[in-house]
Amino acid sequence: MLDTVYRDLKSGYVPRWHADIIDPASAYLRPERCTLLVVEYGGEIVATGAVRDRGPQAPPNPRWVADRFPSGATAQLCRIYVRPEHRRHGLARQLVRALGEFAARVGGYDSLYLHTDPAVPGAEPFWRSLAREVCDERALPGGGQGIVHFELPMPPPGSEQDPHPAG
Repeated sequence: MLDTVYRDLKSGYVPRWHADIIDPASAYLRPERCTLLVVEYGGEIVATGAVRDRGPQAPPNPRWVADRFPSGATAQLCRIYVRPEHRRHGLARQLVRALGEFAARVGGYDSLYLHTDPAVPGAEPFWRSLAREVCDERALPGGGQGIVHFELPMPPPGSEQDPHPAG
């Protein structure tokens, strides 16, 4: 995850935004309504994705976006990272589906939210293919943080695919 932060995000590592990367157990593995998934290939982690039970905070996000996606009721998808050489093979879509199913299964979430930095290669078109734009900060006075906020449909409870279908 740190590789992606340094390679793809113009901000680089910022402790107040990326502390979860340094301590993923506290952020994603201990809280019951959070999770971190990894995809391993050839002994190397090639993709990650997580759910946290915290909505966007204001500031730095617009107040109305934070109010629309309150902590506790919002499953925020984050750290959806795929190493460049493994992109365009469906890994991110599989992670998003599994994370949405996780959020529906654990319950208590009303919405699936995420934000993305459109400067990351392929990120904006990928999310536009799956989610509905809520706010493009580039259109705000001053350009905000330059990120785009999205909402995905919440899968109905019990919608997870059977990993071992009959037949």
